Amino acid sequence: MLNKLYFDTSKIFDSEKEWLCSKVKSELNTIGYYSLPEESTKDIESFEIAKQFSTIAVIGIGGSSLGAKAVYSFLEPVKELKRELVFFESTDPINIAHLEKGLDIKSTFFVVISKSGTTIETIALFKYFFNKATKEQFCFITDKGSKLEEFAKSIAAKVFYIPNNVGGRFSVLSSVGLVPLHLVGIDIKALLEGAKKVKNSFFNDGYMKDTMLKKALFIAKNYREYNSNVIFAYAENLKYFTEWYIQLWGESLGKRQKDSILNVGFTPIGLIGPKDQHSFLQLIMEGVRDKTVTFIKIKNFERDLSISNITLKNLEELDIINNLKFSHLINMQEESVKEALLEQKDIPVDEIIIDEVSEYTIGTLLFYYELLTSLVAASIDVNTYNQPGVELGKVILKKKLLK
Repeated sequence: MLNKLYFDTSKIFDSEKEWLCSKVKSELNTIGYYSLPEESTKDIESFEIAKQFSTIAVIGIGGSSLGAKAVYSFLEPVKELKRELVFFESTDPINIAHLEKGLDIKSTFFVVISKSGTTIETIALFKYFFNKATKEQFCFITDKGSKLEEFAKSIAAKVFYIPNNVGGRFSVLSSVGLVPLHLVGIDIKALLEGAKKVKNSFFNDGYMKDTMLKKALFIAKNYREYNSNVIFAYAENLKYFTEWYIQLWGESLGKRQKDSILNVGFTPIGLIGPKDQHSFLQLIMEGVRDKTVTFIKIKNFERDLSISNITLKNLEELDIINNLKFSHLINMQEESVKEALLEQKDIPVDEIIIDEVSEYTIGTLLFYYELLTSLVAASIDVNTYNQPGVELGKVILKKKLLK
């Protein structure tokens, strides 16, 4: 993975980078997600289910589903996986009925994920399907000591635990993401190796460290002017990665500052090119200058589809695309839009290039954004790992249900 910065970092000083690096290093022994790339996967890899199950259904919401969904949707188009993975993450009855219509309940194994064990949306969906399946069709992922763990043990179901101090939106590299991904045949060791590469590069003074510190400090220093952050990913299979990023960025950085009444944060926006060139790009190009833009592109798509070498009447001028590979076309589109934004001079742009579509590369991307989130949060002085704004809505919902 390569990250190129095209904005001015001359006003970011070595003393600031040293300060920020030390802030994040101080979290290494207390925040759980940092250690996940080195965690053993033996318990997960030894977990096998009957061959009769052709579908894995994840029942979870937010951080319990978005990470695995991002990885699965990235890899599924190019991998021959042994099972399908579906996600029940909404209480929308139309969505539930639509997804259920495509299921054979008897050949579906359910992975129920709730950190607290009492997430209302998750338990509602679990109850619905528990009434239709057998207890042998379920495993559970939760915190040790949760009420969901007690229930799972009462039916002798397999329970995986979420490590201490790993919040939901940082949990994709824990059992939360690894269990369902393993069950469909994704190489979870390679996923963790990719994450480890970025971690080691940053904390051992490798090639990622200086770039990430400069990027985080630039975002933090300019948060009043550039308070929206755009990912413009030129690959359809990164669609759910951008959704995962939106939760990670929004829930981690939209806060009151520590010991302050000042509200800070950034609005995360996920775009997919070239489709969004024909919609949202106009707003970036000529709208309010309040956005930074990160382009993500894939160097090797591993698919050599080419445009047909034919001439169409009245469209002869477009013969310039004949025989061109689609992989070259989409990356030329990314480069053209990037250059167009750079010509504006007042839109901060950077670019992430990943070599291929693999477990390893998506692992690098996931850990890169988790670490970048921690760096930016430390820079703007917020608590990265809580979400008090989310909890109030849960409290109100429970009061309504009790009534």
